[in-house]
Amino acid sequence: MQRLYDFLRRHPTGVDSFWAVVLLGLSGVSMASFPKGGLERVAGVPIVLGLCLVVALRRRAPEKMLLLAIAMGVAQLGTGVGPGVMNFALLVIVFTVATVGERWASRLALVCSLGAAGLSKLRWPGETPRTGWSEEIFIVVVLTVPFVLAWVLGDSMRTRRAYFSQLEERAARLEREREAQSKVAVAAERARIARELHDVVAHNVSVMVVQADGAAYVMDAAPDQAKQALETISSTGRQALAEMRRLLGVLRTGDAQESGEYVPQPDVGQIEDLIEQVRQTGLAVDFKIEGTPRSLPSGVELTAYRIVQEALTNTRKHGGPDAGASVRLVYFDDGLGLLVEDDGRGAAHELYEDGGADGAGHGMIGMRERVGMVGGTLDAGPRPGGGFRISALLPLKPAH
Repeated sequence: MQRLYDFLRRHPTGVDSFWAVVLLGLSGVSMASFPKGGLERVAGVPIVLGLCLVVALRRRAPEKMLLLAIAMGVAQLGTGVGPGVMNFALLVIVFTVATVGERWASRLALVCSLGAAGLSKLRWPGETPRTGWSEEIFIVVVLTVPFVLAWVLGDSMRTRRAYFSQLEERAARLEREREAQSKVAVAAERARIARELHDVVAHNVSVMVVQADGAAYVMDAAPDQAKQALETISSTGRQALAEMRRLLGVLRTGDAQESGEYVPQPDVGQIEDLIEQVRQTGLAVDFKIEGTPRSLPSGVELTAYRIVQEALTNTRKHGGPDAGASVRLVYFDDGLGLLVEDDGRGAAHELYEDGGADGAGHGMIGMRERVGMVGGTLDAGPRPGGGFRISALLPLKPAH
């Protein structure tokens, strides 16, 4: 049954032609009662053929078939061919034009539907004795109702199809917007991973370089110190590789989900471990916590950790051999304050914004982006007495 239905939907003109043939046969039977040789029978043949053609091509050319049907109706009025089975084509074309035709054709079909019954009644008043005008009007109304109902039904189907078409268009637009948002989210995630990679590589590789230089310097004089430095290089390298492996795994489709590994999210509690690692490289760091430590949003904790990591990395690179640093965390009621200072000579050389951090200025740019993402403020610049100072305020809730 479904195959038959699909076949009929794929061949609408064939279906309409079938019903046109049926209408032609029924009209031929009704025309058998017309007088032989009379004008009514002679003119009736082209009128019937024209109305059957209207049914056959109603969906292929609805506007043209409406004009043809009107022409056949006018020909009926002029030649006196009375209403018959062939006039069922008028109902069909009115419904079709109201459903799929142009708006002007639909309005024209409605006007003709309202006037067809009245014109027919005037042209063929009938052989029965004349009744009152109220009865005549009632008959005209009854004859008009089928045409109006056909037009109303077709117009309601047009409205319904337009509504479903809008729903499909809206669904397609939402799907396109969803895909665009997905691409934006992917780009944002890749940018975040790039920042994470920068922080991981800049910090750990800097530690490894410093330790390697120290090991080479004391290799002969203090083998134990050299061995400790090499162990630090080994552990730092493994840590860097592990973090980079997790970060790069996110860039491979499905790898992070299949392996169960996720991008590392350091928190404030790990800052002390970070500072201890930096101290092992020879950089003196003073660390203080003020206020009552408490759990903070993950974004705030990650931002604080990365700022301290980036600032100490830059101090090691550009502060000089005798530089020292201090890190101060202050817990406020509505946020976290962060102050990182050093007394080195980095500010006198290339500042972080000018390429001192990593050769491209990405260090300070990354800091500002991170602070901006959590709605905080960042102040960075040279200290009056020498060295560099970074101050950040990270609110618990981003400002709207």
